[in-house]
Amino acid sequence: MKNRLIRLLEHAIAALQASGDLPSDSTLRPGIERARDAQHGDFASSIALSFAKAAKCPPRQLAERIIQQLPGDPLVVKVEVAGPGFINFFLAPDAHTAVVRTIHEEGPLFGRSRIGAGQKVQIEFVSANPTGPLHVGHGRGAVYGSVVASLLQACGFEVHREYYVNDAGRQMDILATSVWLRYLEECGDVLPFPSNGYRGEYIRTIAWDLHHSAGDRYRRPATDVLQGLPSDEPDGGDKELYIDAMIDRAKSLLGNDYRLVFDAGLTSILQDIRDDLDEFGVTYEEWFSERRLADSGAVEGALGVLREAGLLYQQDGATWFASTRFGDEKDRVVVRENGQITYFASDIAYHWHKLQRGYDQIINVWGADHHGYVPRVKGAIQALGGDASRLHVLLVQFAVLYRGAEKVQMSTRSGEFITLRQLRGEVGRDAARFFYVMRRSDQHMDFDLKLATSKSNENPVYYVQYAHARICSVFRQLDEKGWARNLQQGMDHLKRLGEPHEAAVLSSLSRYPEVVESAALSHEPHQLVQYLRQLASDFHTYYNACPFLIDDHELRDARLNLIDAVRQVIANGLDLLGLSAPEAM
Repeated sequence: MKNRLIRLLEHAIAALQASGDLPSDSTLRPGIERARDAQHGDFASSIALSFAKAAKCPPRQLAERIIQQLPGDPLVVKVEVAGPGFINFFLAPDAHTAVVRTIHEEGPLFGRSRIGAGQKVQIEFVSANPTGPLHVGHGRGAVYGSVVASLLQACGFEVHREYYVNDAGRQMDILATSVWLRYLEECGDVLPFPSNGYRGEYIRTIAWDLHHSAGDRYRRPATDVLQGLPSDEPDGGDKELYIDAMIDRAKSLLGNDYRLVFDAGLTSILQDIRDDLDEFGVTYEEWFSERRLADSGAVEGALGVLREAGLLYQQDGATWFASTRFGDEKDRVVVRENGQITYFASDIAYHWHKLQRGYDQIINVWGADHHGYVPRVKGAIQALGGDASRLHVLLVQFAVLYRGAEKVQMSTRSGEFITLRQLRGEVGRDAARFFYVMRRSDQHMDFDLKLATSKSNENPVYYVQYAHARICSVFRQLDEKGWARNLQQGMDHLKRLGEPHEAAVLSSLSRYPEVVESAALSHEPHQLVQYLRQLASDFHTYYNACPFLIDDHELRDARLNLIDAVRQVIANGLDLLGLSAPEAM
């Protein structure tokens, strides 16, 4: 109904522009909000207040002109001006029940729109370094990104989901060296393991697989491995210097075989991440390789653009980007003294590549700890001659998992963490996804395992899914009684839905398209979650107050049509969240 009223206002505005009462270049979209007080109608618009300056007339006078140009509509019984210039719409009774027909006609498409008008959006999310399995901290960004993408797609945007694979750089070298050292242990050698290496059991598994497939091919004498290395922590040394020296030793001793050990770790972990996300309902159109980016010359190309613009300089043997010229707190190194490019340099090239692909919007879903990284990336885009406003960075607080009062550690390096796979196995995919998007993404979240696994009304995902299952149960009971719903008869008698609980359900149903649009444009999936919880509450209250399977077949069919519309909307909403809609629980 809201969009229907917007179209009426758009017609009136176009008529006033044609007559010269409004400038033809006025592009404001008419806004419509639900009236807070029933005495002020069902919907209200402040369009006259927004256009008054352009029209060069008082808002109330403009509101009267707009009303005069509104086309007739059988679902609108009265329109009046209120206050400083609000336009209030009063709807006919049939307008409130019309949503039931619309839901039946549109089915799974109800709530979807074309407001995005085919705009191309690239959304990059998760992008965890492939140095270990995904943990519960990654899960929130994974679900948040996938639901934002689904919402945008439901609103007519052309969405490209992307995972940026950090398959180059120092952390991957630490991973490869960790795998190699564990491999040497499989060969029978006893060596001290770096304090800054990756210690998880998954490293031992990769090393075992490597030894099983390659035998002793990558074995080198332990004395050669350890000779001349600096001290490690906690033996009075520097753990960073030690691990870097061990990486250099692995590269020099393995030669060309180093890349094979490197790829063994990368391939195993990346496949594990792919499988994990797929099982979690998170999919991508593209897995974009950082190594491929570097090999293509894109990094050098981006740095070349900055160099030609006079934005790179040499200092202390390193190459720096003058990011302070673009609002950053300090300049940033893009090439280290040893000639290695930094993560930031790769990110500059990656975002330059995104811009060249012609997206209207670029969305990055990052952990909240990356908030300081935003201005430097936007500055780099601006420095490259791009439009930084096309980049939207959505920050996500990591979820914190508790077992009782004890906080579970999340260190990938030490290997002490709860994986996303373990979480999914304990609470289930549906509960995990629902809980991850119950709050605003930038709000702190403690994950309550006990609540997520409970089968009670206190568990919000159970409460919503149970509403869907309960409606399906009503239709099974209908069949058991030997009755059949007369769909058309139910539509013809929707006017009999006059109970207060029915009015509440109808009002909630009519809000669904607005909620989807708002959640998509604001990148706030929690709006949809809150809506589904409210719709489920309205239904459960209705279920407990009014019988559906009654002898009055006209009212019975009208009520069955109403709850079937609730079932459809719950199913549509759960689908956008990536959840199932069970028919029995």
